[in-house]
Amino acid sequence: MIGGRRVAVVLPAYNAEQTLARTVAELDREIADDILLVDDASTDATADLGRQLSLHVVSHPYNVGYGGNQKTCYQTAVARGADIVVMVHPDYQYSPRLMPSLAAMIASGEYDVVLASRILGNGAIRGGMPRYKYVANRFLTATENLLLGTKLSEFHTGYRAYSREVLTSLRLQELSDNFVFDNQILAQALAAGFRIGEISCPTRYETNSSSIGPRASLRYGFGVVATAFTYRLHVLGWRQCPYLIPLVSSARFRDGRPTDGVFPHDAS
Repeated sequence: MIGGRRVAVVLPAYNAEQTLARTVAELDREIADDILLVDDASTDATADLGRQLSLHVVSHPYNVGYGGNQKTCYQTAVARGADIVVMVHPDYQYSPRLMPSLAAMIASGEYDVVLASRILGNGAIRGGMPRYKYVANRFLTATENLLLGTKLSEFHTGYRAYSREVLTSLRLQELSDNFVFDNQILAQALAAGFRIGEISCPTRYETNSSSIGPRASLRYGFGVVATAFTYRLHVLGWRQCPYLIPLVSSARFRDGRPTDGVFPHDAS
């Protein structure tokens, strides 16, 4: 718990047996009130290991995809009373020690969403990120910043935190079950008027680090750009996108439109 708010850590897992224990060992259990492992039909012993580590384990009977896994993570965390939800990949690519910092930024009331950026601090390449991934990350992030009107260092990190309000306000079930989910949820948060912050995070690419192949990466890239264009058309009022209209808007937004007439990308 932090600032009187219950913190849940969610671990969307697929074949994470080799790295799960190291990841969990570095999570601060004085801050994390609940640690949830959602196993996406792994072929190894990920779920069994999670139970041995005293995690709350949810096992999918079949693989639903990375986005689908996150939907289960957030739905379960909220149902179990979480006020702040931090997603940590169990492949040990990101530092679990920073979890309290992400949670604290949400608890401060200054931010609704917090991203742990591999780009801030220039540690991505040093941490082993392949250069082609780095270049693609920078290109896609620049495109998204232009179309979404933001100034984020990256949109593609898998280490992030959300407030309960965010997770109960957005139409998460209407998003993709694949990797582009990460970008769609940020577009939703921006359209609803939620505030996004960032923190620098070192990264490590090791043998057991999860990664998507070239073909899936290409599909992801097209999906990212399509999401950004969809958002832009939506906020300009040229083409309404139903999934960008929140179930409940933040205080400054009503029915998916800003009460002061200014969208986040228009603010100075």
